[in-house]
Amino acid sequence: MAFEIPENLPSNLMGIAWMIGRWEGNGHGRWPGQEDFEYGQQVDFTWNGGDFLHYVSQLYTTNDKGEPESPITMETGFWRPQPDGTIEVVLSSPDGWSEVWAGKLDGAKIELITDAVVRTSTAVVEYTGGQRLYGSVEGDLLWTFDRATTDQPLQSHLWARLKRV
Repeated sequence: MAFEIPENLPSNLMGIAWMIGRWEGNGHGRWPGQEDFEYGQQVDFTWNGGDFLHYVSQLYTTNDKGEPESPITMETGFWRPQPDGTIEVVLSSPDGWSEVWAGKLDGAKIELITDAVVRTSTAVVEYTGGQRLYGSVEGDLLWTFDRATTDQPLQSHLWARLKRV
C-alpha cells in the first residue's frame, strides 16, 4: 500500500515517518511454562502535529477465519525521535507497568532497550526489562520483543510481521 509523508512533518520525525499508519497481521509468542501461541495484532502510529508519534498496539485472539475474537493485551505511548538520531519511547500497559525505552534509528531499523520499567503491586507479570527491534522489510513492519522478569532472564517473547492497511 502506498504511503505519503504528511505535510509539515517535523524533521526529527522523518526517520520514523515510514511507520505512520495502521498495521495489521499475526504474531507468535512464547514464555517458559506456557504453550507457544499465535495472536492477531493491530498497531497504529499517528501524528497530531507535535514532535512525536502516538502509538497504540492491540493483541487479540483470532477465530478460524483470522478475525479478532477477544483481547489479549494492549499498550499505548509516544515515540520521540531526537535530532541526534536517538529515540525515546514511553509506553504503558493495562497489565500494570510503564516503560521508558531508549534506542537508535538506523535507516528503517530501530533497536530499543528499556531504560526503566515501573510496575504496580498487582502487575500481571513481574516484568523487569526488555529489548525490541522494529524494521521495515519488503514494506512490512517486523518487530520483536525480548522480555526479562524477576524469575526469567531476557529471552524471546513476542514477534510479528504486520502489513500496512
